[in-house]
Amino acid sequence: MAHLRSVNLARPRPNPARPNAAGTGIDKRPTDRSVLVTAPVEAGGSGLAGDVIFDTDHHGGAVQAVYAYAGETLDAWAAELGREFSDGSFGENLTTSGLEVDGALIGERWRVGERLLLEVTVPRIPCSTFADWLEEQRWVKRFTQRALPGAYLRVLEPGEIRVGDTVTVEHRPTHDLTVAETFRALTLEPALLPRLLEVAELPEKTRDRVRTRLSARV
Repeated sequence: MAHLRSVNLARPRPNPARPNAAGTGIDKRPTDRSVLVTAPVEAGGSGLAGDVIFDTDHHGGAVQAVYAYAGETLDAWAAELGREFSDGSFGENLTTSGLEVDGALIGERWRVGERLLLEVTVPRIPCSTFADWLEEQRWVKRFTQRALPGAYLRVLEPGEIRVGDTVTVEHRPTHDLTVAETFRALTLEPALLPRLLEVAELPEKTRDRVRTRLSARV
């Protein structure tokens, strides 16, 4: 049964990619306590109580309230790179087990524990902070080529969660656009961009960016 392998909260630290910035919350660590998850009040806030986001222009907010990454994929990266990655190392709030995160459909809804209901919104796009944090050569390119980015989620119904909680897919849209395909369209395969406009569940801000890119190509 799909479940939360860990729930991870930020341990704020200086941002090596942006030394003049306030810091970064990419270093997330597992917690054993229950964590309340709600829709962020602030535009760039995290959905998890006790979590911290500094780069509010690119992270957090209603559409990116929670970030989930498959534990199996994290383990595969660790084996490939020959190093250990603790849960939360990729900056994810939820490290899952037995769940198709990258194969999830845009607009898919997950019940986590008894009360929390999340909706898949957009893939994670890697940045220089991610690369500097992991200290891996050409990391952004390598991560992008693998196209297993993990999923951002919005909070539809708040609730408390903790490690070991079950994750149940309660709703799957009728389209077949996955997190992974959306990521490929936004990064390496722009020929797929028109597909994104066919999916009403994709956040309007992302759809607007797609329209802008398609207009520029014309």
